Amino acid sequence: MKTSERKTFVIDTNVLIHKPDAVLSFKECDVIIPLWVLEELDHLKVEQSDRGRSARHAIRFLNDSNKHYSGNLRNGLKLPDEIVLKVMMTHSEIKDIDLKASKADNKIILCAYDLQLEGKLVFFVSKDINARIKALSLGVHAVDYEKHKVSIETLYAGFKEQNAEEDFVTKLVNDGSVDCTTNDVIANEYTEYTTKESGKTVFLSRYDKTINKHMHISSTIEPIMGVSPLNVKQRMAFDLLLNPDILCVTLVGKAGTGKTLLALAAGLKMVMEDKHYTRVLVSRPIIPMGKDIGYLPGAKKDKMSHWMQPLYDNLEYIIGASKSQNLKSIDHLLNNKLMEMEALTYIRGRTLPKQFIIIDEAQNLSPHEVKTIVSRAGSETKVVLTGDPYQIDNPYLDEESNGLTYLVEAFKGQDLAGHITLGKSERSKLAELATELL
Repeated sequence: MKTSERKTFVIDTNVLIHKPDAVLSFKECDVIIPLWVLEELDHLKVEQSDRGRSARHAIRFLNDSNKHYSGNLRNGLKLPDEIVLKVMMTHSEIKDIDLKASKADNKIILCAYDLQLEGKLVFFVSKDINARIKALSLGVHAVDYEKHKVSIETLYAGFKEQNAEEDFVTKLVNDGSVDCTTNDVIANEYTEYTTKESGKTVFLSRYDKTINKHMHISSTIEPIMGVSPLNVKQRMAFDLLLNPDILCVTLVGKAGTGKTLLALAAGLKMVMEDKHYTRVLVSRPIIPMGKDIGYLPGAKKDKMSHWMQPLYDNLEYIIGASKSQNLKSIDHLLNNKLMEMEALTYIRGRTLPKQFIIIDEAQNLSPHEVKTIVSRAGSETKVVLTGDPYQIDNPYLDEESNGLTYLVEAFKGQDLAGHITLGKSERSKLAELATELL
């Protein structure tokens, strides 16, 4: 069967939920949205959830495109970059294929199969693995939507190791900085130096791109609100968190590496002692691990307390370890508006100036959601996102397509951003063993 050169992409519903304007990614191609995708978006749009918001966004995108570009959705809408967008209203009945016609997913796949029978070079695009397997079984090319995918194996770590001469390290420590003479460094990237003479002793620097220097990071750091760094990576993390010039920080690491604890301790110090921000605003996606326990009783504060309990645990540790007289209790922090706990749902419409924002469990956010949240940052606001890409509870994401890893790669090398991948679990020997073996 002869195929045309121009590619045709049939888009599944979950792609538009992942990125509502995903259509614009397929330059110089025909993009087909089956009618049943619109039906599924119609059902989802009433949800007061991230899926519902994405569905409404996708519907608005299609409506606005129909208004502003020539053509129509039935015969072809001419979008920028030579993209032709169509809505496919039906598919042929294929008797030798026993797919339940009552299921929308099957109808969407059959649209791709029908177009392929017409001689088109068709690709079925879906984030649903099982749907892709069905399409492949029919002989249809099936691919994941990879516009926002990042290889977890090559994810930017935020630091590198390097052997150095004793003279170089001595100058770095004594002068506080050393001129950079190479082009293989990234803004706010850390370097761990070791010398033959120093043995296991590690010297740290952070590359300041604005002045083209490696800045020395002291090995002696006073406890931050009672929390002391327990390893080299935590020293790097504290340096990023306490630097007001670095406005976006991402901390990636497995359970027990201290991501949330370090972020909370730094945020409280910057608010209560340094007075650099007005408050710490903390939030996390409301996605349960395992089976949900259903609706929770009480007002918003009561409901939030259940979802924020991991954060309360960290705060109680900081309050117990800190010697600050002002750090009395969690209720004292909340009642005096030094800290605010908020659901991500309510952050979206706000502008947040001069605040230290912590988004915990950010691996459960899509790239579109991360963009929405970070864009809420007002003047002089710092945003910290923490998470573990290997512990994702969102069924529509994986370790390579979530918003946290996407942000790490997208902001790599930016003067205002910094990242550290924390490696060693400091929670307990049991937690470390579980992370490694289970």
